[in-house]
Amino acid sequence: MGNKLLRGLLIGALAVTGTTAVAVTPAAAKAKTYKNCTALNKVYKHGVGKKGAKDKVSGKSKPVTNFKVSNALYKANKKSDRDKDGIACEKR
Repeated sequence: MGNKLLRGLLIGALAVTGTTAVAVTPAAAKAKTYKNCTALNKVYKHGVGKKGAKDKVSGKSKPVTNFKVSNALYKANKKSDRDKDGIACEKR
């Protein structure tokens, strides 16, 4: 193989380019888009949000803080963020 660039990319494994190994995380794969919040909450119980997002609440409610942080997942499911606070399908 020598120093030629490996032409495949394995998700969740290592891709080798010449003599350098590069880690590829599952987040690098296409993020899944869920049909609705019911489907998303089956996998991510408290919703998904982009990095730095804070739950918008009113009254005496406590904000949700234990949602899955993933910019890619949030972007794929942004349509489910009704209050536009950066967290889709947030739920306690």
